[in-house]
Amino acid sequence: MKEFTVLIGGPNGYGINEACMILCRLFTRLGYHIYGYNDFPSVIRGQHQFALVRAAEKKIAAHKRKPDIVLALDQETLDLHRTDFLPDTLILYDSDKAMGATGLVAVLAKQLGIGWPMVEEVVRKHHPGKVGAELELMRRLYDQTQRSFPPDRTAAGEANHGNPQPVLNGCQAIGFGLLQTGLKAYTAYPMTPTSPILEFFAGLEREAGLQVVLPESEIAVIMTALGYAYMGVKNAIGTSGGGFSLMVEGLGLSGMSELPVVTIMGQRAGPSTGMPTYTGQTDLMFVLHAGHGEFSRFVVAPGDAEEAYYWAGVGMNKAWKFRMPAIVLIDKTLGLGIFNFDRQAAPMLEEESVMDGREIPGNGGVIKANSYIHDKMGYARENPEIAKASSDNLVNKEKLLAEDLETYEQVKVYGDGNTALLCWGSNKGVCVETATKLGLKAIQIVVLSPFPRKAVARALEGVEQVISMECNAKGQMAKLMAQNGFPVDAKVLKYDGRPFALEDLEAELKKVIK
Repeated sequence: MKEFTVLIGGPNGYGINEACMILCRLFTRLGYHIYGYNDFPSVIRGQHQFALVRAAEKKIAAHKRKPDIVLALDQETLDLHRTDFLPDTLILYDSDKAMGATGLVAVLAKQLGIGWPMVEEVVRKHHPGKVGAELELMRRLYDQTQRSFPPDRTAAGEANHGNPQPVLNGCQAIGFGLLQTGLKAYTAYPMTPTSPILEFFAGLEREAGLQVVLPESEIAVIMTALGYAYMGVKNAIGTSGGGFSLMVEGLGLSGMSELPVVTIMGQRAGPSTGMPTYTGQTDLMFVLHAGHGEFSRFVVAPGDAEEAYYWAGVGMNKAWKFRMPAIVLIDKTLGLGIFNFDRQAAPMLEEESVMDGREIPGNGGVIKANSYIHDKMGYARENPEIAKASSDNLVNKEKLLAEDLETYEQVKVYGDGNTALLCWGSNKGVCVETATKLGLKAIQIVVLSPFPRKAVARALEGVEQVISMECNAKGQMAKLMAQNGFPVDAKVLKYDGRPFALEDLEAELKKVIK
């Protein structure tokens, strides 16, 4: 098969996550590119969960709603997803609940013609908790399975034992980018969808020489980060919208005291608790304007694993170079999405020096950090001249940062045409693939603050209709575009906590394309 999608469904807490990862790694070993989407409730165990694993011969970063193969752990999976089944969807159903999710994976591997040695190698290397009785069960099920899939349903990829691409989620990619640019400490209070970063760094604490801290609250998180910054320790924090709300006063302290802080801000559906394990792009305007007073910030929204790695590192570099807050804006779709990571597709990322002649915290000098308006020595002052100079310093950093970023690809353009599909963040994959299919130009805005007006203007040359696709109810990117003099002609919005599937976006676009 050149491309196929596998749906794994059943009760939450019954191994669907692990089965999804095993399939992703198996398909990667066969030379496929993969993308995994995991839909799960906020309860620990019992409600319906499903994962979609898409394998293709080309680079992908989006899912299809309609599966070619279904691995069902219960009748509810068949009932809930039946309307999405294709006429020739193949179903493997564990009616007795005896096999479990990984058992169904073993059965599918046999049907797809994947050799047992590859299955065993993947499980032993990446899922040691499954070694033992569960691996023996998988082997027994594999051996007992009779090949019945038609020849055109065989996994036709070529085995890629020598150098398979790593399989990781967006949060792990962010972690690698931060490490590449000098991260020495990470502080967070667990909140989906950034909790996997905390787990990732906790596992690397000794090996990477990190300090990983879990304070008692989100307020303590950002204050700890500013304390690290004052000691000259490069660090980052992770949170979601509710936690970031509590951090906003600390964000202003970062701006005023010129202590850099890198925040990984994971958006999710709804205000307050909302739907904590579901996705959204609802916090764009919030992070752009969070905090009282006026100060500069760097805000970036990567769209896939390679961009998450790269722009997290750029965020660290720019926060320390300009002594300002940097915010990497993600969501569940990116943070918990599963990707092949192609290191060659990510631009070169190196730690930038912050030694430019200034006295900075941790550099041996005595530095006074102050939340008040202050002079160059850090002493609180209230006279008009110093107040203006202090404000000019904070606000003008945005201009200096914008100039520094001019050599970066802040806006990406794919294809051509007089109709442009505009996207940001995790919608990149579904936007680019759908635009390519429909003959549209895809425009992805990566840097959100400072807004890259020149790059956007170049991207829009020759465009007669601009359609913004977003996972929010108000069209926040469309508003940001209008604020910067670029009107949007139509909006395709989705705000039910789920990301766009390829089929759904295509159908919605056909309603608005002129």
